[in-house]
Amino acid sequence: MNLHRLLQRRADDGNPVRVLLIGAGKFGSMYLAQARVTPGIHIAAIADLSPARAAESLRRTGWTDELFVARSLSDAMTHGSTFLSDDAATMIAADGIEVVIDATGSPAAGIRHALACAEHGKHIVMVNVEADALAGPLLARRCEAAGVVYSLAYGDQPALICEMVDWARAAGFRVVAAGKGTKYLPGYHQSTPDTVWGHYGFTPEMVAASDFNAQMFNSFLDGTKSAIEMAAVANAVQLTPAADGLAFPPCGVDDLARILRPRSAGGQLHHAGQVEVISSVERDGRPVFRDLRWGVYVTFAPADERNRAYVERCFREYGLVTDPSGHYTAMYKPCHLIGLEMGISVASAALRREPTGAPSAWHGDVVAIAKRNLAAGEMLDGEGGYTVYGKLLPAAGSLRLGGLPIGLAHKVKLVRPVAQGMPVSWQDVEIDAASEAVKVRREMEAVFAA
Repeated sequence: MNLHRLLQRRADDGNPVRVLLIGAGKFGSMYLAQARVTPGIHIAAIADLSPARAAESLRRTGWTDELFVARSLSDAMTHGSTFLSDDAATMIAADGIEVVIDATGSPAAGIRHALACAEHGKHIVMVNVEADALAGPLLARRCEAAGVVYSLAYGDQPALICEMVDWARAAGFRVVAAGKGTKYLPGYHQSTPDTVWGHYGFTPEMVAASDFNAQMFNSFLDGTKSAIEMAAVANAVQLTPAADGLAFPPCGVDDLARILRPRSAGGQLHHAGQVEVISSVERDGRPVFRDLRWGVYVTFAPADERNRAYVERCFREYGLVTDPSGHYTAMYKPCHLIGLEMGISVASAALRREPTGAPSAWHGDVVAIAKRNLAAGEMLDGEGGYTVYGKLLPAAGSLRLGGLPIGLAHKVKLVRPVAQGMPVSWQDVEIDAASEAVKVRREMEAVFAA
């Protein structure tokens, strides 16, 4: 509750938190809209493959051209302006930068940037949950060893879920489940960039008039993004996936405590202490009453039998919605603001040296699953594409079947066929064992498998 005060102090001292943003897409643009008016924050540099695109993002979010005409990073730091570059590595290594934000969405780039931050002593806010799901536990450990913060991005659902879990545990409750809402039907797993707009209800005219990215939108629809985000949560807060991954039960906010309790207690969870995503539509397509499509939740219960009766009575006295037994209840947040809220992570890392969620173990993994019958010689096209979707599995289960992580299932060739609905394995593809992303992933498996 003191972040604004601490930021104001940095502003008053003429020593703002200097930030490098890598990637000026939608998430980055939303943060830029807020960073400009946040005291104690200076966006010293933006690194993007297209500096011209970064300039357009700045203009679109309220920045005037004179604010980003710096000719160098040192010029930007001297005059309080912003330097645009296409060289992220040089910007990370530069003196003066305190916090780096990776908003690229590329697993390989995220790994590269996190390792560079550890090397050069910079805190990193990892918007790039794809990189976190691929190798986050090892990246966070590297950063911790270097004395810098590795943090999930506040405003994105994983960090908000981590916050709710931390709240429940710090208040002395037992966390039963945690997760988010989304729109889900089983058939969405086969969705492709060609079919995605119909599921969202977008007309061709709406798509043509905007800058929508079909593959990105499809990664949310086909279940991949949900799997990736829940892997990040599982690895950060010591919850675990069900043995067969996400079930996406339809559920509204008034039914959280009833549905998101263990099957042994009458609910739909595989076990207590689970991550799960709930659907905003019933299996027949009808909308769920009071759905949580844009929000996050935690279900919890009294910690043990000695305080159970008293705590359950307090639940009733203070109007909490519980399951029929009165033992399980829930809290939820109905929406999230994506990059508009990311300043919380930046301030927390720089001023408190605390992450807003970070992986500390390897409990969840996301494996590539064939969307259709795939033939030897085909190229996989990764998250949200035409060939595979991501499925959440317990990390131990992923290792047992030798599943190919969804973060490495892009621009790799199949060497043998894979049937629809089956996992793609490491042995099914030609893999570049010398690539940094592959080596880091393999190292993480070796370090955390035990």
